[in-house]
Amino acid sequence: MTKHYDVVAIVGPTAVGKTALSIQLAKFLDGEIINGDSMQVYRGLDIGTAKIKPEEMEGVVHHLIDIKDPTDHFSVAEFQQLVRAAIKEIQSRGKIPIIVGGTGLYIQSVLYDFQFTKEEVDEEARQAYYAELAKIGPEAMHARLAALDPETAATIHPNNTRRVIRALEMVELSGTSKANEEHQRGDVALYNHLILGLDMPREKLYERINLRVDLMMEQGLEAEARALYDAGIRDTQATKAIGYKELFAYFEGRFTLEEAIEAIKQNSRRYAKRQLTYFRNKMEIEWVGNDLQEIKRFF
Repeated sequence: MTKHYDVVAIVGPTAVGKTALSIQLAKFLDGEIINGDSMQVYRGLDIGTAKIKPEEMEGVVHHLIDIKDPTDHFSVAEFQQLVRAAIKEIQSRGKIPIIVGGTGLYIQSVLYDFQFTKEEVDEEARQAYYAELAKIGPEAMHARLAALDPETAATIHPNNTRRVIRALEMVELSGTSKANEEHQRGDVALYNHLILGLDMPREKLYERINLRVDLMMEQGLEAEARALYDAGIRDTQATKAIGYKELFAYFEGRFTLEEAIEAIKQNSRRYAKRQLTYFRNKMEIEWVGNDLQEIKRFF
């Protein structure tokens, strides 16, 4: 190898082949892999998040997988802190950290000088907000936010009451808006890094997504979602992930199973499109196919 990087990242849309390539690259670089997917941190969400299985790791050390319960909250600020610590730890052993995932903001927050306002929770005030929500309903609560912070309100669905209340807390209690916090995102790189983006023709990618969903169903995604649902884990950050929310709608009689499966495929395709848009607009990426021989030229 002729070129050294502090950190390497592999990004790209869902189902493009990041996991398999990451194992090859980790072996080539003598590296360790850091999970860069916001949902693979949750225990019990295995099939629906396409989480790598232990036997697929081929001896490569992985970090930040299965570190949270599905009832836990997980923020980009916490991710940033944990990954930067993992990078330091991996480098201390003379290994190359390789961040792998499709959650663009999370990966960007690690590699650049993003700053996040520390979340101070006033439990008494928070309970008052939830009491107000029960009294006036989500639409009115969202309208209250829109009057104070229209930029943030435009990015939050009225039914996402947790985010609506958090945004109201920020603007009413701390005097800063969520939108202003979002703007505290730097563009100065903190590492000598390389971001490799995997892509393929859209038609082929969508075909892979559809096939992956069928495979997930064969592997037991319905039973995995049912276990969470029956355990009462229903309105959490984790279970809003694609694959779980659609099956929950099926369990509640709002979808047939066939409609739920089709919704998973459609939402996955839409998500892949959003991922690509984010990556192309927000980061400097070397776009490649998922072929190690092609990628070796960067090292």
